[in-house]
Amino acid sequence: MTTELWGIDFSSAPTRRKPIVVARGRLAGAVLRLQRVEMLTTQAAFEALLIEPGPWLGAFDFPFGLPRIFVETLQLGERAAEVIHELQRRCPTRMDFRALVDAWGNKRPAGQRLVHRATDATWPGISSTSPLQTRYVPVGFMYYEGFSRLIASGAHLPGLHEGDERRVALEGYPGLLAHELIGRRSYKNDESSERLLARKQIVEALEQGRTRLGLRLKLTPAQAGDLVADAAGDKLDAVLCLVQAAWATGQPRHGQSAVVDAVEGWITTA
Repeated sequence: MTTELWGIDFSSAPTRRKPIVVARGRLAGAVLRLQRVEMLTTQAAFEALLIEPGPWLGAFDFPFGLPRIFVETLQLGERAAEVIHELQRRCPTRMDFRALVDAWGNKRPAGQRLVHRATDATWPGISSTSPLQTRYVPVGFMYYEGFSRLIASGAHLPGLHEGDERRVALEGYPGLLAHELIGRRSYKNDESSERLLARKQIVEALEQGRTRLGLRLKLTPAQAGDLVADAAGDKLDAVLCLVQAAWATGQPRHGQSAVVDAVEGWITTA
């Protein structure tokens, strides 16, 4: 049985308007075929996804760890699973988590509050959002809601948490692959013709295999049009994560970094 591949654009508070988007695909040689895109409107639906029998490998667009300096200062634990368990013990709600982050950050110098992990800045010219950010783009809430459910599901997180090796979860970062294709140009959260063109260029590059990952994305015309038309960019982000998952499935140790920080985690393809 071939491994099903997933790319997940996560929402910490999914609704019909802002769902969790799941792109499912299969890899044959260097060709990745997008099978379908699904919308999950509740966390319960996400939990059900995570316990689907394998073999599957998914790249999830949320942090699998927190900055080591934050974890060590607050004595949250020495491994990613310990950290999320202790964090949720101290912070029963995500707003409690925000309060904890704010209290810690307010004691630090300006500009040193929303610190990053080492893996957030491993690719020249681009850095992912700090996992301590709970406003604007609430990546911290995505960590709080998403990572806790991954651990609870019993999935295997290479380098971070032993689990069912037929269900493998990796941290993806769609912005990394998008940056390779169109640089710093924005491609989502806007109806403008400029961003529509950027999405179109990303889709065309993926179909033609013009990335360092060496894979070609196979889409129907309807699928390609749907990805380009989605002004939010969530469907395209899920597909970008899917491509990262496809690359990882063909790599030794799933493309894991030579050295993995057991607290901070690592981003696939970074």
